[in-house]
Amino acid sequence: MSKVRNVLVLENLCKTYNPGMHNEVKAVCKLNLKVKRGDFVSIVGPSGSGKTTLLDMIGVLLRPTSGKVLIDGHDTSRMSDDNLARIRLKKIGFVFQQYNLIRTFTSLENVMLAFRIAGKRSKSEAIELLNMVGLEHRIHHRASLLSGGECQRVAIARALANDPEIILADEPTGNLDTKTSKKILNLMEWLNLERGYTFVVVTHDPEVTKYSHRIVYLRDGEKVKEVAKKDHKLVKI
Repeated sequence: MSKVRNVLVLENLCKTYNPGMHNEVKAVCKLNLKVKRGDFVSIVGPSGSGKTTLLDMIGVLLRPTSGKVLIDGHDTSRMSDDNLARIRLKKIGFVFQQYNLIRTFTSLENVMLAFRIAGKRSKSEAIELLNMVGLEHRIHHRASLLSGGECQRVAIARALANDPEIILADEPTGNLDTKTSKKILNLMEWLNLERGYTFVVVTHDPEVTKYSHRIVYLRDGEKVKEVAKKDHKLVKI
């Protein structure tokens, strides 16, 4: 049986703002993490613990001060801005708390925009993604007319447009009510278990952790513990 490969590896990852100054802030410090293909990892911690900074570095939107981010085996630490953009384009899908849809575009147009950026033009594939996330009846509705849950479904379909190795989600249920949040989490779980998509999710929502295979706890930029949910055993740090 073939070994499941790591799609994300973090090695001694650090991010320091204002290094060497009196207001130096160590947002992330010496963090190590491995995420295998098909994993579902939640990153939790109080405000200011470094969650968003960590997600930005994983998404190669922010360069680390030191350490490495390996995406699908590619060491991004020495890449040019152009090559980092290619990694984002080919390997990563983003889901945001605020959805970041173009409100005057329809659901289909928002997904088609992501397809065009990824170098694809298949309208039928975009429709298939919207059908897959349960929006077959809202394909031609403008984003401004959609509910919060529907907007997040469009955002998830858009994140799948480039068939990413990793889907990064920043507080995906943060603007949703309890009932809608559960629907979104059920969708993410289905995409993970049935379609094999890898999720790394930053969240304050304890419900999200119930769907995760692993939970990584941060405090003051450091990983303080990691829980493997499948056997409920604490992984000692």
